[in-house]
Amino acid sequence: MKLGTWNVNGIRARQSQVHEWIERDRPDVVCLQEIKATSDQVPTALCEMQGYWCHWHGGKGYSGVALHVSKTFAPERPVFSNPTFDYESRIVTVDLGDLTIASVYVPNGNKDFPAKMAFLEAMDAYAQAMHAAGRRLVLLGDMNVARTERDVHPKERKPRAIGQLPEERAMIERLLSRGLVDVGRALDPDNDGLFTWWAPWRNLRQRNIGWRLDHVFASEALAARATACPVLKDVGTSDHAPVIATFE
Repeated sequence: MKLGTWNVNGIRARQSQVHEWIERDRPDVVCLQEIKATSDQVPTALCEMQGYWCHWHGGKGYSGVALHVSKTFAPERPVFSNPTFDYESRIVTVDLGDLTIASVYVPNGNKDFPAKMAFLEAMDAYAQAMHAAGRRLVLLGDMNVARTERDVHPKERKPRAIGQLPEERAMIERLLSRGLVDVGRALDPDNDGLFTWWAPWRNLRQRNIGWRLDHVFASEALAARATACPVLKDVGTSDHAPVIATFE
């Protein structure tokens, strides 16, 4: 099973890149964030992508998430839904048997930090409820929090920068305590250059001076079967790179 996630920073600007990436890697489930489009604004080629059930959840020019599920993986159209704490089109989920997969776009918090913390609190409660119910869960997407100091290049570390604050990191650790594993870090624990986002100036991406903001958080039993979770640093022109997690 392959699960992919990518903050595309505008689906209309990067439709061909998204299509090429999906056609090349063929993830079983594709999670997209920051699509910045309503469903009727999404290019037809992506809406009707061969071999996938597609669900778009977004508004004009801001935020938005999407889920694509391979028809090989789910022969019948699965149920897509939005948890009650969704706002600004920031989370969509799909149920596949006893597995729930969510495409998540956490607020960055620069304009409304309390809203970001409220979203993280609600997502934590959601994960706790899923764990208590015995459901497997994978949260994929742009969490807008660099989990530890290692997840930020030394040149970018700032004690009071939003995305690096102790209270944000504590929320991520609490979320992970709900039976979830940070798959990317679990498979690559000593990589000081494991980043997924780079500010779009001064060639920071080419110099790999970035932050790790895009994560795959999977239930422990599923994470134990993870074999790879690379950052596809050379794919696309978004300020984020795709991440694909592969499970046996």
